[in-house]
Amino acid sequence: MFDESNLIVGLEIGTSKVCAVVGELNSEGALNIIGLGQAPSRGVRKGEIVDTIQAEECVRQAIVEAEQMANVEIRNVYLGVTGSHVRGFNNRGVHRVLSGDREITDDDVEDVVKNAKTINLPATNSIIHAVRQHFYLDGQDGVLNPVGMLGALLEVDVHVVHGVTNRLHNAMRLVKGLHLEVNEIIFNGLAASLALLTNEQKELGALVIDLGGGTTEYVVYANGIIKHTGVFAIGGDHVSNDLGHGLKVPLSRAEKLKREYGSAMLAEDIKGRTVTLVNEMNMPIRTVNLEHLQRIMSLRLEEIFQIILHDLEQNGLLGYIANGVYICGGGARIPRIAELAQTVFEAPVCIGQTNSISGLKSALDQPEFHTAIGLVKYGSLKNRKRPATLFNNFNFKDILVKFLPPR
Repeated sequence: MFDESNLIVGLEIGTSKVCAVVGELNSEGALNIIGLGQAPSRGVRKGEIVDTIQAEECVRQAIVEAEQMANVEIRNVYLGVTGSHVRGFNNRGVHRVLSGDREITDDDVEDVVKNAKTINLPATNSIIHAVRQHFYLDGQDGVLNPVGMLGALLEVDVHVVHGVTNRLHNAMRLVKGLHLEVNEIIFNGLAASLALLTNEQKELGALVIDLGGGTTEYVVYANGIIKHTGVFAIGGDHVSNDLGHGLKVPLSRAEKLKREYGSAMLAEDIKGRTVTLVNEMNMPIRTVNLEHLQRIMSLRLEEIFQIILHDLEQNGLLGYIANGVYICGGGARIPRIAELAQTVFEAPVCIGQTNSISGLKSALDQPEFHTAIGLVKYGSLKNRKRPATLFNNFNFKDILVKFLPPR
Protein backbone atom coordinates (compact mmCIF):
# COMPACT_ATOMS: atom_id res chain seq x y z
CA MET A 1 0.00 0.00 0.00
CA PHE A 2 1.09 3.58 -0.63
CA ASP A 3 0.99 6.73 1.46
CA GLU A 4 -2.40 8.25 0.63
CA SER A 5 -1.07 11.79 0.97
CA ASN A 6 1.24 11.14 -2.00
CA LEU A 7 -1.46 9.63 -4.24
CA ILE A 8 -2.91 11.66 -7.09
CA VAL A 9 -5.72 10.40 -9.34
CA GLY A 10 -6.77 11.84 -12.69
CA LEU A 11 -10.20 10.98 -14.10
CA GLU A 12 -11.22 11.64 -17.70
CA ILE A 13 -14.82 10.89 -18.67
CA GLY A 14 -14.49 10.87 -22.43
CA THR A 15 -16.83 10.22 -25.32
CA SER A 16 -15.26 6.89 -26.25
CA LYS A 17 -13.63 5.82 -22.98
CA VAL A 18 -13.41 6.56 -19.26
CA CYS A 19 -9.87 6.58 -17.94
CA ALA A 20 -8.57 6.74 -14.37
CA VAL A 21 -4.82 7.12 -13.76
CA VAL A 22 -3.15 6.82 -10.35
CA GLY A 23 0.15 8.58 -9.69
CA GLU A 24 2.46 8.70 -6.71
CA LEU A 25 4.89 11.44 -5.69
CA ASN A 26 8.12 10.02 -4.30
CA SER A 27 10.25 11.65 -1.61
CA GLU A 28 12.09 13.71 -4.25
CA GLY A 29 8.83 14.99 -5.70
CA ALA A 30 9.07 12.92 -8.90
CA LEU A 31 5.81 11.60 -10.35
CA ASN A 32 5.39 7.86 -10.94
CA ILE A 33 2.31 6.32 -12.62
CA ILE A 34 1.31 3.20 -10.65
CA GLY A 35 -2.24 2.41 -11.80
CA LEU A 36 -4.51 2.65 -14.82
CA GLY A 37 -8.17 1.80 -15.22
CA GLN A 38 -10.36 2.20 -18.28
CA ALA A 39 -13.81 1.31 -19.52
CA PRO A 40 -15.72 1.87 -22.78
CA SER A 41 -17.75 5.02 -22.36
CA ARG A 42 -21.55 5.02 -22.39
CA GLY A 43 -23.87 7.89 -21.54
CA VAL A 44 -21.38 10.51 -22.79
CA ARG A 45 -21.80 12.53 -25.96
CA LYS A 46 -19.35 15.12 -27.26
CA GLY A 47 -17.48 15.04 -23.97
CA GLU A 48 -20.54 15.71 -21.79
CA ILE A 49 -22.82 13.54 -19.66
CA VAL A 50 -26.13 12.66 -21.33
CA ASP A 51 -27.07 9.56 -19.27
CA THR A 52 -25.88 9.64 -15.66
CA ILE A 53 -26.75 6.02 -14.85
CA GLN A 54 -24.80 4.58 -17.79
CA ALA A 55 -21.86 6.92 -17.36
CA GLU A 56 -21.67 6.27 -13.62
CA GLU A 57 -21.22 2.55 -14.16
CA CYS A 58 -18.40 3.17 -16.64
CA VAL A 59 -16.63 5.46 -14.19
CA ARG A 60 -17.03 2.88 -11.43
CA GLN A 61 -15.43 0.19 -13.63
CA ALA A 62 -12.46 2.40 -14.46
CA ILE A 63 -11.94 3.42 -10.81
CA VAL A 64 -12.10 -0.17 -9.56
CA GLU A 65 -9.61 -1.33 -12.20
CA ALA A 66 -7.21 1.49 -11.31
CA GLU A 67 -7.52 0.68 -7.60
CA GLN A 68 -6.75 -2.98 -8.22
CA MET A 69 -3.72 -2.25 -10.36
CA ALA A 70 -2.27 0.31 -7.94
CA ASN A 71 -3.40 -1.58 -4.80
CA VAL A 72 -4.90 1.58 -3.31
CA GLU A 73 -8.29 2.98 -2.36
CA ILE A 74 -9.22 6.01 -4.43
CA ARG A 75 -11.00 8.72 -2.44
CA ASN A 76 -10.57 11.86 -4.54
CA VAL A 77 -9.80 12.78 -8.13
CA TYR A 78 -8.74 15.60 -10.37
CA LEU A 79 -11.54 15.65 -12.92
CA GLY A 80 -11.08 16.57 -16.56
CA VAL A 81 -13.84 18.56 -18.28
CA THR A 82 -14.55 19.58 -21.85
CA GLY A 83 -17.43 20.43 -24.16
CA SER A 84 -18.40 22.97 -26.78
CA HIS A 85 -19.55 25.35 -24.01
CA VAL A 86 -15.99 25.76 -22.67
CA ARG A 87 -14.34 29.00 -23.79
CA GLY A 88 -11.03 30.75 -23.18
CA PHE A 89 -9.93 34.39 -23.47
CA ASN A 90 -7.27 36.78 -22.16
CA ASN A 91 -8.02 39.53 -19.65
CA ARG A 92 -6.03 42.24 -17.84
CA GLY A 93 -6.35 43.46 -14.26
CA VAL A 94 -5.15 46.84 -13.01
CA HIS A 95 -4.23 47.94 -9.45
CA ARG A 96 -2.85 51.27 -8.19
CA VAL A 97 -0.24 50.92 -5.46
CA LEU A 98 -1.28 53.08 -2.51
CA SER A 99 1.56 52.51 -0.03
CA GLY A 100 3.79 55.49 0.66
CA ASP A 101 7.05 53.76 -0.30
CA ARG A 102 5.50 52.27 -3.49
CA GLU A 103 6.97 48.83 -2.75
CA ILE A 104 4.91 46.01 -4.25
CA THR A 105 3.68 43.55 -1.64
CA ASP A 106 1.90 40.19 -1.75
CA ASP A 107 -1.33 42.06 -1.00
CA ASP A 108 -0.86 44.20 -4.11
CA VAL A 109 -0.37 41.07 -6.22
CA GLU A 110 -3.47 39.51 -4.68
CA ASP A 111 -5.50 42.64 -5.44
CA VAL A 112 -4.43 42.93 -9.08
CA VAL A 113 -5.12 39.25 -9.72
CA LYS A 114 -8.52 39.64 -8.05
CA ASN A 115 -9.26 42.55 -10.40
CA ALA A 116 -8.26 40.44 -13.40
CA LYS A 117 -10.73 37.79 -12.28
CA THR A 118 -13.56 40.30 -12.07
CA ILE A 119 -15.03 39.40 -15.42
CA ASN A 120 -18.48 40.05 -16.81
CA LEU A 121 -19.41 36.43 -17.60
CA PRO A 122 -22.95 35.22 -18.32
CA ALA A 123 -24.79 34.39 -15.10
CA THR A 124 -24.93 30.74 -16.17
CA ASN A 125 -21.13 30.43 -16.45
CA SER A 126 -18.30 29.86 -13.99
CA ILE A 127 -14.52 30.20 -14.24
CA ILE A 128 -12.56 26.97 -14.47
CA HIS A 129 -9.06 28.46 -14.71
CA ALA A 130 -7.49 31.89 -14.45
CA VAL A 131 -3.89 31.29 -15.52
CA ARG A 132 -1.48 34.15 -14.84
CA GLN A 133 0.65 35.21 -17.77
CA HIS A 134 2.78 38.34 -17.18
CA PHE A 135 2.78 41.28 -14.81
CA TYR A 136 3.34 44.88 -15.91
CA LEU A 137 4.77 47.51 -13.56
CA ASP A 138 4.51 51.14 -14.64
CA GLY A 139 4.46 49.94 -18.24
CA GLN A 140 7.40 47.55 -17.89
CA ASP A 141 6.32 44.26 -19.43
CA GLY A 142 7.49 40.70 -18.83
CA VAL A 143 7.65 41.02 -15.04
CA LEU A 144 7.42 37.54 -13.54
CA ASN A 145 7.23 38.46 -9.85
CA PRO A 146 6.77 42.12 -8.90
CA VAL A 147 6.97 41.62 -5.12
CA GLY A 148 9.71 43.85 -3.69
CA MET A 149 9.89 46.08 -6.76
CA LEU A 150 8.86 49.75 -6.76
CA GLY A 151 5.99 51.11 -8.81
CA ALA A 152 2.70 52.98 -8.87
CA LEU A 153 0.62 50.98 -11.36
CA LEU A 154 0.56 47.17 -11.30
CA GLU A 155 -1.16 45.18 -14.06
CA VAL A 156 -1.46 41.47 -14.83
CA ASP A 157 -2.64 39.45 -17.81
CA VAL A 158 -4.52 36.21 -17.20
CA HIS A 159 -5.95 33.55 -19.49
CA VAL A 160 -9.46 32.69 -18.38
CA VAL A 161 -11.18 29.39 -19.18
CA HIS A 162 -14.88 29.20 -18.31
CA GLY A 163 -17.93 27.06 -18.99
CA VAL A 164 -21.62 26.62 -18.25
CA THR A 165 -21.93 25.86 -14.54
CA ASN A 166 -24.68 23.25 -14.74
CA ARG A 167 -22.93 21.33 -17.51
CA LEU A 168 -19.70 21.27 -15.53
CA HIS A 169 -21.65 20.28 -12.46
CA ASN A 170 -23.14 17.18 -14.15
CA ALA A 171 -19.76 15.46 -14.25
CA MET A 172 -18.89 16.52 -10.69
CA ARG A 173 -22.21 15.31 -9.36
CA LEU A 174 -21.70 11.92 -11.02
CA VAL A 175 -18.31 11.52 -9.34
CA LYS A 176 -19.73 12.65 -6.00
CA GLY A 177 -22.42 9.95 -6.36
CA LEU A 178 -19.64 7.35 -6.30
CA HIS A 179 -18.48 8.69 -2.89
CA LEU A 180 -15.44 10.36 -4.41
CA GLU A 181 -14.36 13.93 -3.80
CA VAL A 182 -13.43 16.26 -6.68
CA ASN A 183 -10.21 18.07 -5.82
CA GLU A 184 -10.53 20.37 -8.82
CA ILE A 185 -11.85 20.36 -12.35
CA ILE A 186 -9.33 20.90 -15.13
CA PHE A 187 -9.85 21.67 -18.80
CA ASN A 188 -8.76 18.59 -20.77
CA GLY A 189 -6.70 20.60 -23.24
CA LEU A 190 -4.67 22.12 -20.42
CA ALA A 191 -4.12 18.67 -18.88
CA ALA A 192 -2.86 17.25 -22.18
CA SER A 193 -0.38 20.11 -22.59
CA LEU A 194 0.97 19.56 -19.06
CA ALA A 195 1.62 15.90 -19.88
CA LEU A 196 3.40 16.58 -23.18
CA LEU A 197 5.30 19.87 -23.12
CA THR A 198 8.63 20.62 -21.51
CA ASN A 199 9.43 24.09 -20.21
CA GLU A 200 11.68 24.64 -23.22
CA GLN A 201 8.88 23.77 -25.64
CA LYS A 202 6.56 26.17 -23.83
CA GLU A 203 9.17 28.91 -24.17
CA LEU A 204 9.81 28.31 -27.87
CA GLY A 205 6.11 28.06 -28.72
CA ALA A 206 3.91 25.03 -29.27
CA LEU A 207 0.42 23.90 -30.23
CA VAL A 208 -1.04 20.84 -28.50
CA ILE A 209 -4.02 19.16 -30.17
CA ASP A 210 -6.02 16.51 -28.31
CA LEU A 211 -8.03 14.53 -30.89
CA GLY A 212 -10.68 12.77 -28.83
CA GLY A 213 -13.70 10.70 -29.71
CA GLY A 214 -16.29 13.47 -29.56
CA THR A 215 -14.28 16.68 -29.09
CA THR A 216 -11.01 18.28 -30.13
CA GLU A 217 -9.18 20.51 -27.63
CA TYR A 218 -6.14 22.65 -28.39
CA VAL A 219 -3.77 24.90 -26.45
CA VAL A 220 -1.15 27.39 -27.64
CA TYR A 221 1.95 28.15 -25.53
CA ALA A 222 4.58 30.82 -26.16
CA ASN A 223 7.22 32.47 -23.98
CA GLY A 224 6.45 29.91 -21.30
CA ILE A 225 2.78 30.83 -20.87
CA ILE A 226 -0.63 29.87 -22.24
CA LYS A 227 -1.65 32.21 -25.03
CA HIS A 228 -4.86 30.56 -26.22
CA THR A 229 -7.22 27.62 -25.65
CA GLY A 230 -10.04 26.21 -27.73
CA VAL A 231 -12.43 23.28 -28.04
CA PHE A 232 -15.08 22.19 -30.53
CA ALA A 233 -17.39 19.19 -30.66
CA ILE A 234 -15.86 17.30 -33.58
CA GLY A 235 -13.71 14.22 -33.07
CA GLY A 236 -13.05 10.63 -34.06
CA ASP A 237 -16.72 9.67 -33.80
CA HIS A 238 -17.50 12.09 -36.61
CA VAL A 239 -14.96 10.37 -38.84
CA SER A 240 -16.74 7.07 -38.19
CA ASN A 241 -20.13 8.68 -38.91
CA ASP A 242 -18.80 10.05 -42.21
CA LEU A 243 -17.56 6.60 -43.18
CA GLY A 244 -20.89 5.05 -42.26
CA HIS A 245 -22.79 7.47 -44.50
CA GLY A 246 -20.25 7.53 -47.32
CA LEU A 247 -19.72 3.79 -47.50
CA LYS A 248 -23.31 2.94 -46.57
CA VAL A 249 -22.34 0.61 -43.74
CA PRO A 250 -23.45 0.42 -40.08
CA LEU A 251 -21.53 2.59 -37.60
CA SER A 252 -19.92 -0.43 -35.91
CA ARG A 253 -18.64 -1.66 -39.29
CA ALA A 254 -17.41 1.84 -40.17
CA GLU A 255 -15.45 1.99 -36.90
CA LYS A 256 -13.80 -1.33 -37.69
CA LEU A 257 -12.94 -0.25 -41.24
CA LYS A 258 -11.44 2.97 -39.86
CA ARG A 259 -9.16 1.04 -37.52
CA GLU A 260 -8.08 -1.57 -40.06
CA TYR A 261 -7.74 0.44 -43.29
CA GLY A 262 -7.95 4.10 -42.31
CA SER A 263 -5.36 6.76 -43.03
CA ALA A 264 -5.22 10.53 -42.72
CA MET A 265 -3.77 10.75 -46.23
CA LEU A 266 -4.24 8.59 -49.31
CA ALA A 267 -1.76 5.76 -49.56
CA GLU A 268 0.28 5.79 -52.76
CA ASP A 269 -0.78 2.25 -53.67
CA ILE A 270 -4.43 2.56 -52.63
CA LYS A 271 -5.94 3.27 -56.07
CA GLY A 272 -8.13 0.39 -57.23
CA ARG A 273 -7.84 -1.54 -53.96
CA THR A 274 -11.01 -2.92 -52.36
CA VAL A 275 -12.04 -4.98 -49.37
CA THR A 276 -14.95 -7.42 -49.33
CA LEU A 277 -17.33 -7.26 -46.37
CA VAL A 278 -18.89 -10.47 -45.11
CA ASN A 279 -21.91 -11.18 -42.91
CA GLU A 280 -22.20 -13.32 -39.76
CA MET A 281 -22.21 -16.44 -41.93
CA ASN A 282 -18.90 -15.33 -43.54
CA MET A 283 -20.69 -14.76 -46.84
CA PRO A 284 -19.65 -11.74 -48.96
CA ILE A 285 -22.25 -8.98 -48.97
CA ARG A 286 -20.52 -6.02 -50.63
CA THR A 287 -17.20 -4.46 -51.66
CA VAL A 288 -15.72 -1.24 -50.24
CA ASN A 289 -13.36 0.96 -52.23
CA LEU A 290 -10.40 1.74 -49.94
CA GLU A 291 -9.45 4.89 -51.85
CA HIS A 292 -12.96 6.22 -51.16
CA LEU A 293 -12.63 5.26 -47.49
CA GLN A 294 -9.33 7.06 -47.00
CA ARG A 295 -10.49 10.11 -48.93
CA ILE A 296 -13.50 10.49 -46.62
CA MET A 297 -11.25 10.24 -43.57
CA SER A 298 -8.70 12.67 -44.95
CA LEU A 299 -11.28 15.33 -45.73
CA ARG A 300 -12.84 15.22 -42.25
CA LEU A 301 -9.47 15.25 -40.46
CA GLU A 302 -8.24 18.10 -42.64
CA GLU A 303 -11.40 20.02 -41.72
CA ILE A 304 -10.59 19.59 -38.01
CA PHE A 305 -7.10 21.01 -38.51
CA GLN A 306 -8.42 23.81 -40.72
CA ILE A 307 -10.84 24.88 -37.97
CA ILE A 308 -7.93 25.19 -35.56
CA LEU A 309 -5.78 26.97 -38.15
CA HIS A 310 -8.52 29.50 -38.87
CA ASP A 311 -8.95 30.24 -35.14
CA LEU A 312 -5.21 30.77 -34.71
CA GLU A 313 -5.13 33.06 -37.77
CA GLN A 314 -8.03 35.09 -36.39
CA ASN A 315 -6.18 35.57 -33.11
CA GLY A 316 -2.76 36.28 -34.63
CA LEU A 317 -1.17 33.18 -33.13
CA LEU A 318 0.37 31.35 -36.10
CA GLY A 319 3.80 32.80 -35.39
CA TYR A 320 3.83 31.10 -32.00
CA ILE A 321 3.51 27.53 -33.30
CA ALA A 322 6.38 27.47 -35.79
CA ASN A 323 8.48 25.36 -33.42
CA GLY A 324 6.08 22.45 -33.14
CA VAL A 325 2.63 20.89 -33.13
CA TYR A 326 2.01 17.97 -30.76
CA ILE A 327 -0.93 15.59 -31.26
CA CYS A 328 -2.42 13.27 -28.65
CA GLY A 329 -5.73 11.53 -27.98
CA GLY A 330 -7.11 8.47 -29.72
CA GLY A 331 -6.98 10.28 -33.06
CA ALA A 332 -3.19 10.39 -32.82
CA ARG A 333 -3.20 6.67 -33.68
CA ILE A 334 -4.52 7.31 -37.20
CA PRO A 335 -1.75 6.52 -39.72
CA ARG A 336 -0.14 9.61 -41.31
CA ILE A 337 -2.06 12.01 -39.05
CA ALA A 338 1.12 13.97 -38.30
CA GLU A 339 1.87 14.22 -42.02
CA LEU A 340 -1.57 15.67 -42.72
CA ALA A 341 -1.24 18.17 -39.87
CA GLN A 342 2.13 19.27 -41.19
CA THR A 343 0.64 20.14 -44.59
CA VAL A 344 -2.07 22.24 -42.90
CA PHE A 345 -0.03 24.07 -40.25
CA GLU A 346 3.25 24.23 -42.22
CA ALA A 347 5.15 23.47 -39.02
CA PRO A 348 6.93 20.44 -37.52
CA VAL A 349 4.37 17.94 -36.20
CA CYS A 350 4.83 14.88 -34.00
CA ILE A 351 2.81 12.52 -31.85
CA GLY A 352 3.22 13.78 -28.28
CA GLN A 353 5.22 11.94 -25.63
CA THR A 354 4.86 12.35 -21.87
CA ASN A 355 7.68 14.20 -20.10
CA SER A 356 9.10 14.14 -16.55
CA ILE A 357 6.90 11.16 -15.66
CA SER A 358 7.84 7.55 -15.01
CA GLY A 359 5.91 4.37 -14.29
CA LEU A 360 3.55 2.19 -16.30
CA LYS A 361 4.87 2.03 -19.83
CA SER A 362 1.49 0.72 -20.97
CA ALA A 363 -0.03 4.08 -20.02
CA LEU A 364 2.81 6.48 -20.81
CA ASP A 365 3.20 5.32 -24.42
CA GLN A 366 -0.49 5.48 -25.34
CA PRO A 367 -1.71 8.84 -26.75
CA GLU A 368 -5.29 8.20 -25.59
CA PHE A 369 -4.12 8.27 -21.94
CA HIS A 370 -2.16 11.53 -22.10
CA THR A 371 -5.01 13.72 -20.88
CA ALA A 372 -5.62 11.59 -17.80
CA ILE A 373 -1.88 11.53 -17.13
CA GLY A 374 -1.88 15.31 -17.46
CA LEU A 375 -4.59 15.51 -14.81
CA VAL A 376 -2.27 13.62 -12.47
CA LYS A 377 0.58 15.95 -13.46
CA TYR A 378 -1.61 18.93 -12.60
CA GLY A 379 -2.34 17.45 -9.19
CA SER A 380 1.35 16.80 -8.60
CA LEU A 381 2.17 20.45 -9.32
CA LYS A 382 -0.47 21.47 -6.80
CA ASN A 383 0.95 19.08 -4.20
CA ARG A 384 4.44 20.46 -4.73
CA LYS A 385 3.03 23.94 -4.04
CA ARG A 386 4.37 25.55 -7.17
CA PRO A 387 4.62 29.35 -6.96
CA ALA A 388 1.27 31.00 -7.58
CA THR A 389 2.91 33.39 -10.08
CA LEU A 390 3.44 30.48 -12.45
CA PHE A 391 0.05 28.85 -12.33
CA ASN A 392 -3.22 29.73 -10.66
CA ASN A 393 -6.60 28.00 -10.72
CA PHE A 394 -9.96 29.11 -9.44
CA ASN A 395 -11.27 27.00 -6.58
CA PHE A 396 -14.55 25.34 -7.54
CA LYS A 397 -15.50 24.72 -3.91
CA ASP A 398 -18.32 27.26 -4.07
CA ILE A 399 -20.04 25.23 -6.79
CA LEU A 400 -19.54 22.00 -4.88
CA VAL A 401 -21.11 23.53 -1.80
CA LYS A 402 -23.98 25.05 -3.74
CA PHE A 403 -25.00 22.04 -5.80
CA LEU A 404 -23.72 18.81 -4.33
CA PRO A 405 -25.53 16.92 -1.56
CA PRO A 406 -23.58 16.05 1.60
CA ARG A 407 -21.92 12.64 1.68
